[in-house]
Amino acid sequence: MSEVIAPAPTSKSAMTGWPKGLARRLMPGLLTLAAMVVILLICGTIQPRIWSQGGMTLILSPIVALAIAAMAQMVMMSIGDIDLSIGFFVGMVTTLAATVLRDSPALGVMSLGGCVLAYAALGALVELRAVPSLIATLGASFIWLGVGLFVLPVPGGLGPDWLVSYTMWRAPLAIPTPLVTMVVAAALTWFVMQRTQLGVRFRTLGSNPVALVRAGGSLLRVRMLAYGTVGVLGVAAGLTLTAEIGGGDVNAVPGYTLTTIAAVILGGGMFTGGRAVAWGTLCGAITLGLLTVLLTLLKLSSNLQPAVQAFIVIAVLAGRLVVDRKARQ
Repeated sequence: MSEVIAPAPTSKSAMTGWPKGLARRLMPGLLTLAAMVVILLICGTIQPRIWSQGGMTLILSPIVALAIAAMAQMVMMSIGDIDLSIGFFVGMVTTLAATVLRDSPALGVMSLGGCVLAYAALGALVELRAVPSLIATLGASFIWLGVGLFVLPVPGGLGPDWLVSYTMWRAPLAIPTPLVTMVVAAALTWFVMQRTQLGVRFRTLGSNPVALVRAGGSLLRVRMLAYGTVGVLGVAAGLTLTAEIGGGDVNAVPGYTLTTIAAVILGGGMFTGGRAVAWGTLCGAITLGLLTVLLTLLKLSSNLQPAVQAFIVIAVLAGRLVVDRKARQ
């Protein structure tokens, strides 16, 4: 008597050749990438000069600092925390760069290093005292604001010459310089988060801290390293913002706090931690930045732009939920 072997159950993702886990990780970012391309095409249709190297440089320059700050927020969210102070931290770095770093480079480098150490200490506070990251970073935002106002009470100062020189550099092959900066930042962040043991520990802390402890990891050390990494990326975002605005202003980008969270979610990140999608976060930040350009080209009132931006972001997030649900099936 021959044995009848029942066929193995198949899923839609298996039928289409996409591993289920891979589909769940890639589809949200691909949806955001598609939205970014559509917005860019519409902008180019309205204003064809955008397709030139100068045009792309013009519209992408204000997005560089946002993209790097979004990378910082992605690292924070990968460990299950949320940073509510990244906007004022980036603003504070601009005040240091436009004053101390320009007048006394050695002292400026030390002050920026101190900012990174302060972030690492904030991580220790969260871990040792069990302070929710929302509370700790919200309190830290007032510290960054106070330090920034002390260093530079009113917007002003001047960026270091080497930062200004970088903004004047033109990349070969007509590649927009801001795009080079953003891709390099995303590639480095991706390498750390996906190809190093440190990145694995970050994501394990966000998804399964018990497993991290059983593997011999220290929750305190890993959280401090994660917060320190956020500080490094925050300093990088502040320096690029200084190059963009040409000076320092602690109140330059308070809106980064929520915008960076939206960029991470658009790119495939999660509030629950354990996931870091650098290229998706980059696409999310560029998409949010291009929305402002698109609404400006459409001559929409600046009073209505935040509402329309929020509506588009909600629509994209709703689309992501649909994609996530289909990927789970």
